[in-house]
Amino acid sequence: RDDIVINRAVLLPKAIAKAPEGEGCPKCGGFVYAAEQMLARGRAFHKSCFKCGECSKRLDSVNVTEGPDKDIYCKVCYGKKFGPKGYGYGQGGGTLQSDTVSISGQAPKITVIDTACIKAAPGEGCPRCGGVVFAAEEVLAKGRPWHRKCFKCHDCHKTLDSIIACDGPDRDVYCKTCYGKKWGPHGYGFACGSGFLQTDGLTEDEISQNRQFYNPDTTSIKAAPGQGCPRCGGAVFAAEQQLAKETMWHKKCFNCAECHRPLDSTLACDGPDKEVHCRACYAKLFGPKGFGFGHSPTLVSTGGAATAIHDPRPNSGSRAAPGHGCRRCGYPVYAAEQMVSKSGIFHKRCFSCSDCGRSLDSTNQNDAPNGEIYCRGCYGRNFGPKGVGFGMGAGTLTMA
Repeated sequence: RDDIVINRAVLLPKAIAKAPEGEGCPKCGGFVYAAEQMLARGRAFHKSCFKCGECSKRLDSVNVTEGPDKDIYCKVCYGKKFGPKGYGYGQGGGTLQSDTVSISGQAPKITVIDTACIKAAPGEGCPRCGGVVFAAEEVLAKGRPWHRKCFKCHDCHKTLDSIIACDGPDRDVYCKTCYGKKWGPHGYGFACGSGFLQTDGLTEDEISQNRQFYNPDTTSIKAAPGQGCPRCGGAVFAAEQQLAKETMWHKKCFNCAECHRPLDSTLACDGPDKEVHCRACYAKLFGPKGFGFGHSPTLVSTGGAATAIHDPRPNSGSRAAPGHGCRRCGYPVYAAEQMVSKSGIFHKRCFSCSDCGRSLDSTNQNDAPNGEIYCRGCYGRNFGPKGVGFGMGAGTLTMA
């Protein structure tokens, strides 16, 4: 049609308000508003500027890779520009064939990436090489970032991951085998998984002389006061940690303070002296004492005199603070002998009916309004309904 007018004006690019230096989009320098913001390297990009610095492919938070030159790349271009190079590192293909192999019979040299070429501030980079660690190659151990290439056992250089890595007390990482060799128990019989050692033709004295026994010094690395092992005061690392009463112990130190028997979580008893004991030693030191509480059968008097009855309740020592001790006697109550009711805590020996003295447990005790505990019978007599028909277990009573 002749009445159609075609506008042939040249489209000019949209003007973008420039931001102050270092505050705008790193690609174009303009202001970035929240509706079009893409984040990388802690800086905001426009969605239209969020492209690979090499091939200009559109990126998102899943496939963006931050390069050491402060630019962003797709994963393919990052691998080409900063990934490992050399024989066998093709674009996802198999082993590459080089013409130089058929000519000289030797493979070309492999280029080794120097991860320490960009140095980090002291204490902030990779602990092994000191270089800056970027997100694409970061491995965390003990809250410190490592290069994947550097995350190897200090002794055997075996590549590690989060499952097999062990943090050593020297702030380095080891595989489990090397950690056991260097920091685990040493001596006769502690070979790497071997059974009992046979020694033919040697006397016990000769074996003792040749035995390479090492007693690890758990106090070599001192911890801050109140934070180390309660027995030796040394720092406790995760591979040798034992917990008791919210304190950390070395496995070597976690033994009975009296008989030095090795303990675990089922055998250990926390004593009021802030030590750990086996059950037998705990009973000897802190259990009830007197006639009939020994490690022998009950004694019988042969002279005809009545056996002296011993009251096991404490009658010496300092009493507990008001409201914190036994409701019956007022002395401190430790976990091994604690009985709980609505009225408060009792010793096992004090957990008895206030009227008839019958021993109680959680199934037959009754909390009374006066703060004491009773058996069911005494509770009924004292606080139950009274009158005609409410006798002690009898049928309905009738008045004459």
